[in-house]
Amino acid sequence: MTDGHAPGASSGLDAARRALRELVMAATVRIHRPGVGYALDEPGTFLGSGFFIAPNWVLTCAHVALAGEGGEVTVVHGTGPGHDGSAVPGSVAVTLPEHPGTAGHGNWPTPDLALVQLREPVDHDCVYVSERPAAYYGEGRVYYAGWTATGGRLQALDGPLSVQGTLGGWSSGVQMRLGHNDLPPGVSGGPVIDPLRGEVIGVLKSRSDRGDGGTSTGIEQLRALSVPRDGIRSEHGDLYQAVFHAHDRYHRDRQRHPDSDRPTWADVQGRLGARPGRALSPDERIQLLGRLADLPPPVSTRGLLDVLDTLPDLRDAIPQPAPRGWRDGLGALYEGARQDGALELVLHYAMGVMAAERPFETPGTGDAEQALWEWVRQHAEGLGLRYRRALAQQRIELLRRRTAPAPLPPQHGTDEPPGPAPARAAPVHDPVGAEPAHPQAYALDEALRPFALLELVQRGWEPDRCDGRISVARPDGEVVRLAEAERLSLTELPGALTGPLAEAFRHCDRPGRPAVLQVALPRTLLGLPVDGWQSGTADRPLGAERPVVVRCADRDREPGADEFEAYEAYEKEPFEVDEEQREREARWRWVHVRDSRPEVLDCDDGLRIPLPSLDRLRGLSRGAVPILCRYGDRRFEDDTAALGRIVHGGFGVALWRRWRGQKDAVCGEFHRRAGDTVAGAGSAERLPELVYELRAGLRAGRAETYWADGIALLYDDPHRPLPGSDELLEAP
Repeated sequence: MTDGHAPGASSGLDAARRALRELVMAATVRIHRPGVGYALDEPGTFLGSGFFIAPNWVLTCAHVALAGEGGEVTVVHGTGPGHDGSAVPGSVAVTLPEHPGTAGHGNWPTPDLALVQLREPVDHDCVYVSERPAAYYGEGRVYYAGWTATGGRLQALDGPLSVQGTLGGWSSGVQMRLGHNDLPPGVSGGPVIDPLRGEVIGVLKSRSDRGDGGTSTGIEQLRALSVPRDGIRSEHGDLYQAVFHAHDRYHRDRQRHPDSDRPTWADVQGRLGARPGRALSPDERIQLLGRLADLPPPVSTRGLLDVLDTLPDLRDAIPQPAPRGWRDGLGALYEGARQDGALELVLHYAMGVMAAERPFETPGTGDAEQALWEWVRQHAEGLGLRYRRALAQQRIELLRRRTAPAPLPPQHGTDEPPGPAPARAAPVHDPVGAEPAHPQAYALDEALRPFALLELVQRGWEPDRCDGRISVARPDGEVVRLAEAERLSLTELPGALTGPLAEAFRHCDRPGRPAVLQVALPRTLLGLPVDGWQSGTADRPLGAERPVVVRCADRDREPGADEFEAYEAYEKEPFEVDEEQREREARWRWVHVRDSRPEVLDCDDGLRIPLPSLDRLRGLSRGAVPILCRYGDRRFEDDTAALGRIVHGGFGVALWRRWRGQKDAVCGEFHRRAGDTVAGAGSAERLPELVYELRAGLRAGRAETYWADGIALLYDDPHRPLPGSDELLEAP
């Protein structure tokens, strides 16, 4: 059967459909009862199916997710083609409806949806979700996927289904009736896919009691999730926006990933011949949605509808449920424009998004708006000079409004009432949501706090063993030594130092204010994960209990002969300790009294790149804060050489994460969030506390912090020298 295509075209279409199936199956998961342990293939704990809708978020049916215990489940997902499944704990974050009354397992009311948040970050694939309601779906067939128990074992399955109509009304939402295929137990919660456009449009809800087939719920029903009553103070304050912004950024970043040998959803959609609406290719849509997702969401549904109401030639009625996010507004345009005006409609919409009121701003909002404008400008190049001039004038007017000074408050003694103070949004760089103190007040407070100091020195004659010293640094600068240890292996360190560290913390901690632990390490050990050590009987790592930062104990020591190749700049110019110290002090002052500028140095849109040479590092602006995305992905040089080069570049503040990703892991969210954290801190003085809050959020399972998994902070004050190494460096 050729479906009207030439034989070669039919063969290419079949290959595209096979690739689509692989994408779907890679993102489809099993839902089990909590605590399955190693019995991943045990049918007795199996509850149903689901699929990854965004990084660390699974969509399934409410009746599947709540068949577990206390809203806790285990998600079993594939780690790649030909690999065994991996089990991750998850919690039901929300259900629709949120209060089902007395509904039981078998008759959960529509829309019967649940979002499950993973309790720990993992790498996985995500489906592509349609941005238009299923009501637009007019084809005769869909494709489904899921899991079932057959013959005492669990098995993945998929296949076609016919669309036989719709069910529902105002109260229950639209469901599709599906038939012409058997739906065995267990597939509820699995994805329903439009095979022509290659996008997920629904969730399998139930199987038919009589005959084959069943029903599915349109994925647009998630728009009915509750809206925060007090408005959106950050992206993660609105679950709907958080999930779909993460979804769109994931697919944009996957499309940019130059190091992957697997096709993306946009690649497969292009091979299927799909076209979102009449104006965009799949790749153009992915890029536009990614840019929209970098901006703050609409203030409200009404605010989004106001943008749509201003668009020319938008003829069709607004679909139900009403659009809620920028991606929903784009989907509403697909069917409502004249053929020759479709692109203009999309560009007008993008300009309306830029001009819309914002519920909050982040340090990256300005750059995100500029990136969206560049997309608009590029796609308007073929639309005529007059049209391009009109768009440019709109952009100029918008920039004027953005930079206009705020109106002065009325003077005392006037008859005009002062009015309410403007609301302040919580800074998104602060995962807890608390307002930051003034940088100068915060710096003064930190300077008056004692801190614990752990110094480790490798024994030159036994490089696999360390000597250690634990001290308390008082506000007056005096350092009091509490304990020493000798000849400890790296694996012995956490247990051997638990007691002395606990004593140091008792000297420093205040109620509600755990003291900072500074860890002084030689260059060769700067990547040691001290923040992950368990403290005694506590079930929390050190980094989730208090701020833990790294210092370089031998930053003033000239690299040895075995390190010269890594520091090639030293072959060109002599090693100047005094000059390097002056530069280090100047950089330190800059990032503590002026804005910091995050610089991702080892990754370019997912491609591992070499760290810049020492000369180039020293040429970065004094406000630069180096960020390493791929520490542990040893492709060009040893990681310790990379960190050592940053230290000798004059930097006392740097961020990195320990790379645990696979080849196709997406890192765009780390770039974005790490940059916002650095730029939004106000002063580098706040970074130890912010990193601590991120680690605590990771431990608590807060999805908004998952990007920071494995984060580490170099925070090495050149004005506070270490006590010295004396007997720790003596030979035996």
